[in-house]
Amino acid sequence: MKQLIALLLFILALQPLAYSQDHRPEIRENIPLDSIRLSDPCILADSETATYYMTGTGGLLWKSRNLDFWTGPYRVVETDPASWMGPRPMIWAAELHQYKDKYYNFATFTNREVKIDTVKGNVIERRASHILVSDKAEGPYRPMEDPTYLPADKPTLDGTFWVEEDGKPYMVYCYEWLQNWNGTIEKIELKPDLSGSVVETQLLFSASESPWSREINDAGDTIPNKVTDGPWLFKTQTGRLGMIWTSWVFGDYTQGVAYSESATLDGPWIHEEEPITPPNFGHGMLFRTFEGQLLMAVHSHQVGENGRYIRIPKLFEVDDSGDKLVLGQPFKAD
Repeated sequence: MKQLIALLLFILALQPLAYSQDHRPEIRENIPLDSIRLSDPCILADSETATYYMTGTGGLLWKSRNLDFWTGPYRVVETDPASWMGPRPMIWAAELHQYKDKYYNFATFTNREVKIDTVKGNVIERRASHILVSDKAEGPYRPMEDPTYLPADKPTLDGTFWVEEDGKPYMVYCYEWLQNWNGTIEKIELKPDLSGSVVETQLLFSASESPWSREINDAGDTIPNKVTDGPWLFKTQTGRLGMIWTSWVFGDYTQGVAYSESATLDGPWIHEEEPITPPNFGHGMLFRTFEGQLLMAVHSHQVGENGRYIRIPKLFEVDDSGDKLVLGQPFKAD
């Protein structure tokens, strides 16, 4: 029970502000990256505009030419108040992806007015990963054809994007532990234009398969942690398919790596024994600068004076020249 209470308090502390179509955030200029408070940062390096675009939980957008100083935040997401999301959905872990001639916003939306289940006394709200589209990296991003992508009776989150060697696009996402008590990472095939999903969801792996994520239960035993969070797919320069994803090592929010033995999403996925990031850095993604340097964007995870978690975007250098990712030093722009 103590573990459940701690995790629920963690979730409540991270709740993004409810999104409003009428909300107009104050735009600020030349803000240093370490002065921005943002969970789940995702950076798109857009060659069309020679601009870096950063988004994350909350769904707002920041812009930069050099990764050091940023302008924003801009409101770029437009949702349908008549949809399952409701008029004021929360937005979690937004990602930007360029695909063919469009830009796509993969995000998690929560409608707090709709309850889908109650498990061990915890009421689960309607939450799901969804995809929006725009002609420009800076948006606005709007819903497409299908009203839903994933099962309505399951809480899903942190959807990300991957295209297999056969050209089929997929959403890879987390099925949240709150309902099944052993969070999973799964995939679902998308339509060619990403406007909806096809076929059924498929399990890739469960939180309990990780050798590095651990917690202590009420009996004092060390057991696998139940949380899966923030998947991101990549290929090394040798062609090896991997995934970074986040969970907990006792009280530390931490990120690990898994590699696919088949070089496809079907796996099997073999997990590294140790995390790749230092303790209390997680929910990462990878991108290349305009100069070709591979970087990992994560957020820090610290408790502030008021007891709330402080999350700040952080960049690390990464080497992918071999069969495994190697995390380098914190990145500093020239």
